[in-house]
Amino acid sequence: MQVIEEEYEKLLKRWQALETQIYLGGEFDPNNCYLTISGGAGGTEAQDWAGILMRMYLRYCERMEWKAEILEKTDGQEAGIKSATIYVQGPMAYGYMKCEKGTHRLVRLSPFNAKNLRQTSFALVEVLPEITETAEVEINPNDLRIDTFRSGGAGGQNVNKVESAIRITHIPTNIVVACQNERSQLQNRAQAMNLLRAKLLEKKREEEEETKKELKGATQSASFGQQIRSYVLHPYQMVKDLRTDAETSNTTGVLDGDIQMFIDAELKRGH
Repeated sequence: MQVIEEEYEKLLKRWQALETQIYLGGEFDPNNCYLTISGGAGGTEAQDWAGILMRMYLRYCERMEWKAEILEKTDGQEAGIKSATIYVQGPMAYGYMKCEKGTHRLVRLSPFNAKNLRQTSFALVEVLPEITETAEVEINPNDLRIDTFRSGGAGGQNVNKVESAIRITHIPTNIVVACQNERSQLQNRAQAMNLLRAKLLEKKREEEEETKKELKGATQSASFGQQIRSYVLHPYQMVKDLRTDAETSNTTGVLDGDIQMFIDAELKRGH
């Protein structure tokens, strides 16, 4: 009986995955993507929350059997991260992950003050498709300032292992991208250029047609008023998506990468 139930669960998950893919018809949905997580206002609390979100997305990528590489990471002074950019490779990576862009709100008892008071923290998630070539964006080499630097930080797998990190500044727009993972300088530069191309295309399309919601990133500040999801760990356990009203009390599972229900609900809401 247990074997039958397990097989049923597997078939149900496959059917749900196929059902969700019906809604993945966007221009860049099949592409790999770049996921950037930034701590909002709140110092150490927000940086710790950004670090928790980064782990959540890395675990989600494992569940999806996608490859995830940390291209750039700036550690927080006491805990967590100030920001990180993850390159995600896998089928429909952008199509799924685009549902996560926006501000994520955490409510919990603070582990960083002696009184253990309840604290609200914010982190901003931005998602861009990988675009290797496009006629819509032309980059003049003379508009670029390219700096090489030695990777710094706490170290760890896939990050801060090489001395030939790359930072590219697009002077006309002041957009800055960086790549400092374990690859060679040449590969770091190619990856940074892809990310720059994606950011320039996003900027161009936002300027030309603000109604193109599928490419518009969350550009507002990470604070009250622009939240897409709320994660409450105290005084009760609840994760609720404010766009679709999808919710669960399994906060441990969600923070361990079990977020497919929220992504599925958002994909269906858009159709």
